Amino acid sequence: MNPPTGSTLHPFLVLAGAQANGDQPGTLYRALDTVLADTLGHTLFTILRYDDATNESARIYSNRPAEYPVAATKPLSGGNWVETVLKRGEAFIGATPDDLRAVFADHELIASLGCESVLNVPVRWDGRTLASLNLLHRRAWYRDEHVPLAQALAQFTLPALLDA
Repeated sequence: MNPPTGSTLHPFLVLAGAQANGDQPGTLYRALDTVLADTLGHTLFTILRYDDATNESARIYSNRPAEYPVAATKPLSGGNWVETVLKRGEAFIGATPDDLRAVFADHELIASLGCESVLNVPVRWDGRTLASLNLLHRRAWYRDEHVPLAQALAQFTLPALLDA
């Protein structure tokens, strides 16, 4: 039975159901992609897993694999974004192309996809950041009021991240 449309629990029910199905973690990540598109909106959605030991990130999900392939790794540099999202475990909102240019080396590729704003949400466990959900969309799309829902939805990735 499907939950009623417009229910505030609907996204959580969808994700809880996805966690129970096989073909993990792909089933969960695809369901999360759909839920985030329906609730917050995005043009580009990726999940990056972080490795404290190597100081690298690895892309474990992408809704645009041609432009942002899964398994691509990159070293982490310092800066405000790393301090905000990875160290303090806080969401980061960039509302303009200038905001994205200031923190992302691939800002030109991002812009070519029509993305001019970003919401990065850390996935936290036991006081540390394991991954981040990265939603990109039109200019000034994301606002502070999006953060609590995005944070709650992000935590549904924990079983997959801890199992990896």
